[in-house]
Amino acid sequence: MGNVAKEVKAMTQADILAFERSGEATFSGHCLKFSDIKVLREFQRPPSVTKKEMDASGDGDVLVILDLRADESLYEAGIAREIINRIQKLRKKAGLEPTDVVEEEYIKEAVGSPLLDHSMISPDAVIICRETIHGVSGFSFALTITGPNIVFDFGSITQLFQGNNKHAEALRTYLLSRDHSKLKSEFQVGKGKIKVECLQGQPVVDVELGKHLFLSIGDYYLNRRVF
Repeated sequence: MGNVAKEVKAMTQADILAFERSGEATFSGHCLKFSDIKVLREFQRPPSVTKKEMDASGDGDVLVILDLRADESLYEAGIAREIINRIQKLRKKAGLEPTDVVEEEYIKEAVGSPLLDHSMISPDAVIICRETIHGVSGFSFALTITGPNIVFDFGSITQLFQGNNKHAEALRTYLLSRDHSKLKSEFQVGKGKIKVECLQGQPVVDVELGKHLFLSIGDYYLNRRVF
């Protein structure tokens, strides 16, 4: 049996795979099956990688290899979870309900592109609350929650009135005075358009969502793929 043991230990990768496919192998005239040979798999870590960076475990049939090294996507996912957590806490602190429509802007003191930079806040925005947060994955940011911000394309609005800035500003003031949820519903009913005919001394105009205005900063910048 000594020769059999030597031949088993000398099996190549191809020999082992063939044995697993057929379920048996012959060594020095002896036919051995799964009940005679147990295939164990061990993970050989690359020389440049430590156990803290990559590890593996298995039961012989299954080997699970874990790459424990942090990459950019994991780092960004961790930051995103932390920011979401802080936003939820700030919403609770401000007394907001889950159904309340708001926008979040923040200043990020790190290299990268924020989703909604603080500089994008409209002068007309109603600021609900603001908080500066430190020590989140090595950087700090100021988070601001505002009510929905209507973003106007003033050039397109002015064209509705053949360049009359006074009429364009009156339309802008009127739309800002409207209840945001009701205005949104009217655009939905009108399939993205509403007719404004209540401004005294001004012509009736059709206002188009996505052309003359956007109902939020997020919609505006997503439409233009700015970030």
